Amino acid sequence: MSSPAPIYTFKNCRFACPLSWSLSLFWRHPANSTAWIAPLTSMLEPDGIRLINHRFCHPNTSQFFINANPDVSACLIVQRVKGRLQYLIRSHHPKAFQRNFAIRSVGRVRRDVVQHYVASQLGHHPMADQRVQKRFENYQIADPTVDLSEKRMTSHGIYWHVLHVVLVHQDRWREIRDEKQRKAVEMIRKVCKSKGYLLGEAGILPDHVHLLMGCGFDDSPADVALCFLNNLAYAQGMSPVYQFGAYVGTLGEYDFGALRHQSLPHPGKRDGGT
Repeated sequence: MSSPAPIYTFKNCRFACPLSWSLSLFWRHPANSTAWIAPLTSMLEPDGIRLINHRFCHPNTSQFFINANPDVSACLIVQRVKGRLQYLIRSHHPKAFQRNFAIRSVGRVRRDVVQHYVASQLGHHPMADQRVQKRFENYQIADPTVDLSEKRMTSHGIYWHVLHVVLVHQDRWREIRDEKQRKAVEMIRKVCKSKGYLLGEAGILPDHVHLLMGCGFDDSPADVALCFLNNLAYAQGMSPVYQFGAYVGTLGEYDFGALRHQSLPHPGKRDGGT
């Protein structure tokens, strides 16, 4: 039996998505020239990757600050930046880079601030009926075993990919029926287990849902949001319960201010550095 066609797709959804990344690449030999920055910036634009800033922050280390489209994964950023830069400098540096890398998601505010915000959502939106309030307390998810500050590893590098996803009901419909909300919570847990998302916090409210989670190296933010939208629709009888779109934002242990004023910690050799 074939799977039902998805209700939510990248084409019919709109995403509010401040998606920013810090990428560190490691040169085999010191490289002081930055003549490649302008052509690299132009080459990356069609890939949905915008190079905002670059600096040599440690010997042999280039650090890039990047904004990306929602359908761009951390994996694609590493591949495109490294591959296109190597192409530009191939005549003078045929094998310019170490295989290792480090990429981390970053946000306007730190991850811990947003996690506290998500955890306190029910308190910000109290119910008039205390019986309903008590039920919604049971729907909230907080997993103390999930540490979103911890790095994750691929065969050649390390990464942090933390997302804050917000899904909003159509017409801001306030769903307070216990059966409906239990199905939603069950499906959220099921999706995370199936996809390997590390769900640290979920704020479940009558008309919207906040999800804070660690995602995979190959997961694009749009794919993560669409996965939840379609599976939650399936849990409610293939009904488009949520608006056609989502807020999807990257987060990390450092905010934009840290990127502007100082270099991020340099990964050690065991962590993907040189």
